Amino acid sequence: MALARAARDCFTLDLEVARLGCDRRSLAELLELPPELSLIAVLEGPREALGLIVLSPPVLAAMIEVQTIGKVAASPPLSRKPTRTDAAMVAGFIDRALEMLEDDLAADPDLIWAGGFRYASFLDDPRPLGLLLEDCAYRVLRAELVLALGAKTGGLLLVLPAEGRGERPAGAVDLHDPAEERAFSAALEAQVMAADCVLEGVLHRVSLPLAAVMALEPGSLLPLPMAALERIGLEGSDGRRLAEGRLGQNRGMRAVRLAPPPVAAAALEAAPLAEIELPDPDPDEAMEEEEAPAISFDFDAMDGD
Repeated sequence: MALARAARDCFTLDLEVARLGCDRRSLAELLELPPELSLIAVLEGPREALGLIVLSPPVLAAMIEVQTIGKVAASPPLSRKPTRTDAAMVAGFIDRALEMLEDDLAADPDLIWAGGFRYASFLDDPRPLGLLLEDCAYRVLRAELVLALGAKTGGLLLVLPAEGRGERPAGAVDLHDPAEERAFSAALEAQVMAADCVLEGVLHRVSLPLAAVMALEPGSLLPLPMAALERIGLEGSDGRRLAEGRLGQNRGMRAVRLAPPPVAAAALEAAPLAEIELPDPDPDEAMEEEEAPAISFDFDAMDGD
């Protein structure tokens, strides 16, 4: 959003961010990032920190064209090195975008590493970067831009030291503070635990040839093994089986008794009887298993599904 507003304010240029990404790179990796013939703007920040904004040739050409001929040409940009004049014509846009980024992050901890940078100078070749920049980790923000409703498209890189040197914004929550981190984790857990969870009960799954499926009609019979009428699987929305249980009843109502996981069940079977502590049964809470009923499928009733 900061890039779009800065382009509108400085050039009356329509700019859209089609894709945005962020990762970390070493100084050695940075030297390979700028596209050929890009304008490399050197940024100065807090405590002598240095960063970069890299404008690819299509992005630079669009900003120069809108200022010189009043519109963005749909033709590819000329193959040439950026000049000091080019840098002067886009310096205001760079500072405006960085200023708006600070406004957007006014109460965000990311302001520590993203705030306080402004345009200082430019390079037309990335080779001096190895001597100019500090040998440390850098955050690299990649933006794919669409300019003038698609007349030109290109990339922009914002490169800043990963470990911020700016001031911590007032009101920002520092998640590295143990107390704040515990409070955040507790609040997140409360939100997650309050979310709805859908479980599906599955008696049995049947695989049939396509011809058999196409031949199904009201009154068709699907054979099910007897074991499928006694046990039920509980599956999540992704089809993963989460638990198994046995069908029965409790106080006159249909019920499912969850079975232990396979690992726990195997350990239980392997344990000596003397080591197994069984609670006294509660006749009121015990679930009575009943004989599996015969099940018939009424396809007339299911025809509307």
